[in-house]
Amino acid sequence: MFSWLGSDDRRRKDPEVFQTVSEGLKKLYRSKLLPLEEHYRFHEFHSPALEDADFDNKPMVLLVGQYSTGKTTFIRYLLEQDFPGMRIGPEPTTDSFIAVMQGDVEGTIPGNALVVDPKKPFRKLNAFGNAFLNRFVCAQLPNPVLESISVIDTPGILSGEKQRISRGYDFAAVLEWFAERVDRIILLFDAHKLDISDEFSEVIQALKNHEDKMRVVLNKADQIETQQLMRVYGALMWSLGKIVNTPEVIRVYIGSFWSHPLLIPDNRKLFEAEEQDLFRDIQSLPRNAALRKLNDLIKRARLAKVHAYIISSLKKEMPSVFGKDNKKKELVNNLGEIYRQIEREHQISPGDFPNLKRMQDQLQAQDFSKFPPLKSKLLEVVDDMLAQDIAQLMTLVRQEETRRPIQGVKGGAFEGTLHSPFGHGYGEGAGEGIDDAEWVVARDKPMYDEIFYTLSPVDGKITGANAKKEMLRSKLPNSVLGKIWKLADVDKDGMLDDEEFALANHLIKVKLEGHELPSELPAHLVPPSKRKAAE
Repeated sequence: MFSWLGSDDRRRKDPEVFQTVSEGLKKLYRSKLLPLEEHYRFHEFHSPALEDADFDNKPMVLLVGQYSTGKTTFIRYLLEQDFPGMRIGPEPTTDSFIAVMQGDVEGTIPGNALVVDPKKPFRKLNAFGNAFLNRFVCAQLPNPVLESISVIDTPGILSGEKQRISRGYDFAAVLEWFAERVDRIILLFDAHKLDISDEFSEVIQALKNHEDKMRVVLNKADQIETQQLMRVYGALMWSLGKIVNTPEVIRVYIGSFWSHPLLIPDNRKLFEAEEQDLFRDIQSLPRNAALRKLNDLIKRARLAKVHAYIISSLKKEMPSVFGKDNKKKELVNNLGEIYRQIEREHQISPGDFPNLKRMQDQLQAQDFSKFPPLKSKLLEVVDDMLAQDIAQLMTLVRQEETRRPIQGVKGGAFEGTLHSPFGHGYGEGAGEGIDDAEWVVARDKPMYDEIFYTLSPVDGKITGANAKKEMLRSKLPNSVLGKIWKLADVDKDGMLDDEEFALANHLIKVKLEGHELPSELPAHLVPPSKRKAAE
């Protein structure tokens, strides 16, 4: 008789079925989260509504820093190409937000035209008005790097007297808008200018809640000596620790990101290693883009739920006829207590609540009597989305990753050293002697042979037990020595001849010098007598 109740219940509990992650995110947002946001006026308080382009766009990298820290030069270094609208100089040259994106023809699109293009993820920026849009431009050009990512260049953050001059728009709010939508935020610092101005401090505070996306680059590090660089690095970490209130340390990359000769080349190897680490981080963005968008949707849903509880609580406390203004003042002043009450009633983490001071400022201009009461059904739909649909999308993300070829950023500086002697670590560690005609181990083989013949070889070979006694002298862990044994025992007979023993000692030396061991023995390290067999 009541079969319709069961079917409706099943419909609500069964997760949605999606073909792609992008389609699933769009459908979930429009059908389940957007109604809650609109009902409780979420967009007036926090962030504009998301559009299809926000889910479809390529990963974006946002560059932020004080003027003359090398933001524009950094983009030029990545692309290995000038882009339209590029200006570089020691003074604050970039006075606009420039979205550097892939295009068939080189050119620029002004801000007012950009925010009406439904294919670009910038339509909601029109809320910041003409003062901002006149300083927003899209630079398009054909470049292999931009086929995988887009880069946002920002005006240099001002210091001293300059920061008192109004920009005509809310600079921190614009950066916060971008921070919610980009995949990586790179803060650039000049090794000679570590002072964090008031405006820069305000910007970093606006980027709060996006610490997982933030990376720091200490640029122009080739201009100072090693001892000074250590002090500068320590001072930077201390300064960041005062502003970024997280127990985790933000990853800092040290280098000189431009194509000019290093002024002080002492730390060249350090700079190369740091550059490779940063490039690997940027290259991972296309692979992790779907996961990042999923993560951002979950964060948005949690904030929207908390916002609904706050608005409905304020509505519930308002008198129906008299004393509305006084009650409103009282509620705004006691908003912290309302936060704690909601936290206890609904078991919500304190980290999910919006900034208290900012929320109090925004509530001053609102009419509380027009706020909607709590509508449980809207919240249940979002809870259902978080509990079931998101889990299904997580599975779909993994499936898409396994089906798709490995994605990464290609071209430009990312391929500048590939397949050449200038690749990081080329000819070092296990790669030493890669281009030599002679077997590199032969240089030290006479020394290793002396040890070999003291270990009682039988038929030209020593047992594993005898080799172990000698190899343990290196004090390397057994797991490392076990790997070295497998690499050195080329013929897999469980014993080592003189060449294999020399190879084992060479690999021990490589490890003791701080290099990583190869997963497979490189061709140039195979002992000469074993090369034909290996082929």
